Amino acid sequence: MKGRKNSSEIRENIASLLLHLKKSYGYEVYKNYIEVFGKVHIRSIYYNLKKGVATKEFEIDGVRRERGDYTWGPESERMYYTLGPAGNAKQLAEEKLKKIRKL
Repeated sequence: MKGRKNSSEIRENIASLLLHLKKSYGYEVYKNYIEVFGKVHIRSIYYNLKKGVATKEFEIDGVRRERGDYTWGPESERMYYTLGPAGNAKQLAEEKLKKIRKL
């Protein structure tokens, strides 16, 4: 079998985060992921979010333009994700739940 495998530990961990966060955008998922599960590259988070949408593990809840003082300008576009019908989410342990934070 060639190519990447269909399952991913990172994607399963993201699904577990979304189970508790209900909905979140990419950078918020990344910040919570490194707090709860340890170091990961931000590109891996965005790759797995995109792949998860394709496999129906995640759904896009909406895209919003947020105003702020960013280095690239006054506006940012955030894509919000929720857990999809094929999401393989596991309940997180209590000590990991304490590390989750809303940005």
